Amino acid sequence: MTKQQGGPPVRRAVVSGSTFEERIGYARAVVDGDRVHVSGTTGFDYASMTISEDVVEQARQCLRNIGAALAEAGCTFADVVRVRYLLPAREDFEPCWPVLRRAFGEVRPAATMMVCGLADERMRIEIEVDARRGPVGPGAGLRVEPVAGDAMVEEWRQVHNAVVPPAAMSWDRARERAGRYRLANAYLGDVLVGCSTVRPPEGEERVATVIARVLPAFRGRGIGAALYEAGMAEAEALGAGAVETVVLAANGDGLRFAGARGFVERDRYVLDGESDEWVDLRLAARPS
Repeated sequence: MTKQQGGPPVRRAVVSGSTFEERIGYARAVVDGDRVHVSGTTGFDYASMTISEDVVEQARQCLRNIGAALAEAGCTFADVVRVRYLLPAREDFEPCWPVLRRAFGEVRPAATMMVCGLADERMRIEIEVDARRGPVGPGAGLRVEPVAGDAMVEEWRQVHNAVVPPAAMSWDRARERAGRYRLANAYLGDVLVGCSTVRPPEGEERVATVIARVLPAFRGRGIGAALYEAGMAEAEALGAGAVETVVLAANGDGLRFAGARGFVERDRYVLDGESDEWVDLRLAARPS
């Protein structure tokens, strides 16, 4: 697993746990605004610091390592604009092509292959990429899908608990929610990036609740807007007369997002036995 290390939000380092990063003094990736620069990455499994002798397996592990760094940086292989392949033996490159094509075949980044020595004689391939975090939406690599089945319920729960840890749910509670509410997950390519909840209308005013959640690393790319729009369409289809949402008061991004879409604060409260403050908001205009 990668983790964020220091620095302001516009420029931050992502480290992977590789002993090379610590001993030499570099990061697996650097996020600089919308640009993401991933260091030359080899086929080591950083958890065990072991490496396969097979060059194709090394290429697979390179891509697993790079994928983890990209996800921590808030992007995916679909955002890669430049890739460089470094190999000590040129004859090792062609056997890796099928593995590389699966990662980059639809993306078609600019690419360079160079024959050169690597830092450790066990290394047979090293891959370096640059990516750009641009806006995304449905049809541009983003999928918003209704939650169906236990695997998707667990993914929904993971995002929910990451975004609102004070309200972390057990598996049983999340599955119960899936039976009562309309839940959805958002994926950027194959990477889980967000989720949503639509509580069906209730009461005389037929008030529905729409909540969109996006993992922090992926915010600012239009994912929340796509989840919100899908949730609003669901609420309207269910006959909502009014729409509310609820946001953790400490979630400044969520409050700004709701305010920009016309939600007005109605109440702030702390649940019994808890210390975190919540904000209830209602959309100023009825859904149309």
